[in-house]
Amino acid sequence: MIIDIPEGSDPLIHVWGELVPGIGPAASRFATAVYEHSTLGLREFEAARLRVAQLNGCLFCQDWRTERDGVKVEAGFETAVEQWRTTDAFDERTRLAAEYAERYTADHHGLDEEFWGRMKAHYTDREIVELSMCLGSWIGFGRLNHVLGLDAACTLPEHLSKR
Repeated sequence: MIIDIPEGSDPLIHVWGELVPGIGPAASRFATAVYEHSTLGLREFEAARLRVAQLNGCLFCQDWRTERDGVKVEAGFETAVEQWRTTDAFDERTRLAAEYAERYTADHHGLDEEFWGRMKAHYTDREIVELSMCLGSWIGFGRLNHVLGLDAACTLPEHLSKR
């Protein structure tokens, strides 16, 4: 871990809540809002989230599975996400979510008219903005946690771990 954590302190609470009190709690609320208020389908949400986690190298996020109403994506979903170009496990919206996540993460300047035409054929403007905000959260905060070595100590707040 890069940041010195006081003995007996939780690393995430210290970094996200105590070290920079004017920013950390607000960032935490944004990260939580992505899970609590998303209107995207679970498979699309998880395909995008997992692709970012894979590219970020965030250990915790790669192992985490979002749950909604007692439902999680199927076992092996993470492999389909890695193989989003060729898997037969995805419909077009899910495939596009994984593609957008990869391109947003690794080549956002390469998002061209052809890509946006496909996105707009399957997603509303509202869904595109929502997915973009989710991606920004996952990329930024996942990288923060990974770079600072927090992903090995990462646990979600209790109210989210039951989702």
